[in-house]
Amino acid sequence: MWMGQAKTDIIARLRQDVLLLQGFKPATNSGGRHFFPLPLRQAFPNAAFPLAALHEFIYHSPENKAASSGFISGIASALTTKGGALLWIGAAATVFPPALTAFGITPEKIIFLHTRNEKEKTWAMEEALRCEGLCAVIADIKEISFTESRKFQLAMEQSGVTAFLMRNNPKNIATSAVTRWKITPVKTNNDPLPGVGFPCWNVELQKVRNGKPGNWELEWKARKFSLAHQQGEKLEQPLKKIV
Repeated sequence: MWMGQAKTDIIARLRQDVLLLQGFKPATNSGGRHFFPLPLRQAFPNAAFPLAALHEFIYHSPENKAASSGFISGIASALTTKGGALLWIGAAATVFPPALTAFGITPEKIIFLHTRNEKEKTWAMEEALRCEGLCAVIADIKEISFTESRKFQLAMEQSGVTAFLMRNNPKNIATSAVTRWKITPVKTNNDPLPGVGFPCWNVELQKVRNGKPGNWELEWKARKFSLAHQQGEKLEQPLKKIV
């Protein structure tokens, strides 16, 4: 009996060690990692959003890119409350900075870096992820190799910075990303005026290492994520796990 318990304890400790190596730190009482509604948090190991990890967002249209940008901004706003600046890397000025205030990101908290090509984006992201003065890095890079993504992860393990990678219909999806998402805009029924209302998205967590992929409908309201409702019902459907 005692040997059986000892074996169970050893396995539990090994699982925690593996999670640490993969960017999943033990959950704490701080609210910084618990900004998602409970059903979505439960998809992650330890029921906490992974920090110092690479999160990948796939989009196929300008509308989906805008939705991904908004969703990421909501996450990033929680990270900025702990200190540090936010770096956004892209080829052009495609983000309207004043709009980020709706997600709680003030102008002095964000830096935009515009590069000439994909190679410069990749280099800039890796260097930025080594900077402990940043809380998060967001970059729009279509193609990266597994080796390049692994370099990102190694840099984050030293600095504690969290990375968000947006990719437009990539050919290669074999990366070391801890999660993979697809965010699409959803029309809401609570718009006070046509085209004016709370941002609402269909959130597909297509991959989460050691977690449970799923599909939820979320909205951004009162500067926080919440489950969206349609005719009084929560929209929450599980997805089949992607191998």
